[in-house]
Amino acid sequence: MNILNKFKETIISVLPVMAIVVVLGLTVAPLGGLLLVKFIIGGILLIIGLTAFLMGVDIGIQPIGERTGAALVSKRNLFLLLGVSFVIGFLVTVAEPDIQVFGDQIHSVFLGVQKAKMVYMIAFGVGLFIVLGLVKTMLQLNMKIVLLICYALVFFLAFFTPDEFRGVAFDSGGATTGPMTVPFILALGVGVSAVRSGSKKSTDNSDDFGLTGITSIGPVAAVLIYGIILAHSGIDMVQIATSDAVSESAVYDAGARSLLIFFELIPHVAKEAFLSILPLAIMLVVFQFTLLHLPPRQLARMAVGLVWSYLGLLIFLVGVNGGFMSAGRELGFILGQKAAEGNAFWKFLIIFTGFVLGAVVVCAEPAVWVLTEQVENLSGGTIRRKFLLVFLSAGSAVAIALTMWRSFSGFSLMKILVPGYALSLLLMIFSPRLFTAIAFDSGGVASGPITSTFVLSFTLGASEACGGQGGSFGVIALVAMTPLIAVQILGIIFEMKNRKNRKMREESSAGVR
Repeated sequence: MNILNKFKETIISVLPVMAIVVVLGLTVAPLGGLLLVKFIIGGILLIIGLTAFLMGVDIGIQPIGERTGAALVSKRNLFLLLGVSFVIGFLVTVAEPDIQVFGDQIHSVFLGVQKAKMVYMIAFGVGLFIVLGLVKTMLQLNMKIVLLICYALVFFLAFFTPDEFRGVAFDSGGATTGPMTVPFILALGVGVSAVRSGSKKSTDNSDDFGLTGITSIGPVAAVLIYGIILAHSGIDMVQIATSDAVSESAVYDAGARSLLIFFELIPHVAKEAFLSILPLAIMLVVFQFTLLHLPPRQLARMAVGLVWSYLGLLIFLVGVNGGFMSAGRELGFILGQKAAEGNAFWKFLIIFTGFVLGAVVVCAEPAVWVLTEQVENLSGGTIRRKFLLVFLSAGSAVAIALTMWRSFSGFSLMKILVPGYALSLLLMIFSPRLFTAIAFDSGGVASGPITSTFVLSFTLGASEACGGQGGSFGVIALVAMTPLIAVQILGIIFEMKNRKNRKMREESSAGVR
């Protein structure tokens, strides 16, 4: 546990984005002094809150997942393992900060969609597909076939879902795999793979990967189904505002003209954060008496971790809602408004801004650095970390630039997603199984808290200025799609180099003889 390391990781993630906004806000897209001050305060609170939250994950939440996973596997009871894993996946997703922010973003555009119902649908999808992923691991099903079937189902559902809601659905997959959910999923996956009864572990360690990739499909399928239900229920998602939406909007708008917004948000956000963490606390108590039986010292440590997570989530959400997202949305709106007038320079500028944001956001994500180190180690140094970072950064930059172009041109998101995922699935034929598993795991890694908060707000603001209704939902999905292609291509390169080296060794051995 090192709070300074967590603080450093968070600063590296947030400061580059803050620098870009301040430069633009003082030059080509003036945001005004008050909004810039609120943005800076919000960014500082985001850094502090995310640091505290990640500390809580390390000392409390992740150990709960690891201990519970190990205890469940040791019981050798399939139905108990799957049932409890579903519950864990559901509860952890409800507490995920990225999902809380994402739910607010959806509700701000589609007023007929209640945040709570959306969050529960996403959580249900996560729980269900965690079960599917664990079944895949225990039965040693072919990862590539499972992914192919799942994505075929997803695109079949997308055909019947309203066009304006497809971006929301695909975004939910990337937003789900955040700092809360991923540690739990990894703990369960590695635990089941390590002590699976009566089977042989794969020689390439591919069983240790892939659960996150499969799990992230669940929210997409669940939200697509929710969109179909809404479409057939006669609800106008964009125009009808619920009473909850009105009251929440009043809370946020009341202090929008002053710095008091940060204080006025605290009661509402404190309640929201408490309701997010409470299920985890109840789960810890229940599992302590039924599965874990931890000594008092370890139990107290986990409880302290939950307190850290609660305080971190509270500060994080106050910072995000108090100024961080509003500045992003306003910046996108100003640039989008100028681009909508048809001036070629402003169209170029908003696309270029999206390109730069994409490159910076991916390189700044701590989880991406973990991924690139992992790939370099697995490849024995053949695939250099810097090369992979450049590849991922370029892909994310192109993804967000395409989203900005889409904000004023209005082309369908499916024109990018369909060929992108088709290429990803085609690459599975040629990519080694290990790299395919890592690629689909890494999709959620690339789209972290900054993408779910600032980048999505920025693209929504641009879409709003250009007359779109939620037209820029889909940016998280595009960022999450990039690693599916990048890592598999690198896997193919790695395999080709291996074959070449083996051939050279064989020829050398034959020459010696």
